Amino acid sequence: MEFKHTSVLLDESIEGLNIRAEGIYLDCTLGGAGHAAAIASRLTTGTLIAFDQDEAALAAARIRLKDVGCNVELIKTNFENLNEALDSAGITALDGVLYDLGVSSYQLDTPERGFSYMNDGPLDMRMDDGADLTAEVIVNTYPEREICKIIREYGEDNWAARIAQFIVNARKTNHIVTTGQLTAIIKAAIPAAARRDGPHPAKRTFQALRIAVNRELEILEHSFSAAVERLKPGGRICIITFHSLEDRIAKQFFVRLAKGCVCPPRMPICVCGKKPSLKIIGNIIPGTNELEVNPRARSARLRMAEKI
Repeated sequence: MEFKHTSVLLDESIEGLNIRAEGIYLDCTLGGAGHAAAIASRLTTGTLIAFDQDEAALAAARIRLKDVGCNVELIKTNFENLNEALDSAGITALDGVLYDLGVSSYQLDTPERGFSYMNDGPLDMRMDDGADLTAEVIVNTYPEREICKIIREYGEDNWAARIAQFIVNARKTNHIVTTGQLTAIIKAAIPAAARRDGPHPAKRTFQALRIAVNRELEILEHSFSAAVERLKPGGRICIITFHSLEDRIAKQFFVRLAKGCVCPPRMPICVCGKKPSLKIIGNIIPGTNELEVNPRARSARLRMAEKI
């Protein structure tokens, strides 16, 4: 399947990066290379570095970016390894960093990747297909309480306990190996009345399992911190989020670095000496026109900040 992905908030994020033709920019989530191509088109003597842990994304990007005029370096890694990857590439400072979090349309639309409850496929959900942990491992081997915790915390699903119970009961009879099997179990767990309104009953559980498989939330703040450390004064960081959990982490990170001081509110004066390192410059959601073209953008939010 061809790697296709419609980049969300493309113009807004590129404008937010305030690209300089000779600058050095990092796309931490290459995906379909839409943002990367737009960055590269604005560079002359500058450099684009891009990370992705999905070999299919990297292969497609090599083709899409082969004729750009700037320097390009594509690196197979998770953005958790930002410092190590940049050190290996000989990059010490950046003019801009972009994160487009979440799962790509290619991954969702490829049944063999196991990300979607809309297509039957193996229960995988790995963004890096060389990783050991899969959704199949979680649903078939994790204790019921741990499955419940994952669904409740990462899926924010009120039916987490019941879904976990049904999963554990189902696996006693048959090993759960496909997305179709899991979707049927989730539908059985949620009462019909609760399934009439709102999103697909499996949406939250699939999101939760994907987050758990790829450790999506636990690596965010570490990577954001490393990125800001690498930014030059005046450099920009843009983060596109797709659900409340990752957006909350991005928002709180920006607020904390924009505040600087960590003294308790009762202190009459600052004694910690910490100064703000970021200035928040924007918070944007997709407009009506973009949503008409790409309905998957409806939950997206772009947060932007500048290094002081």
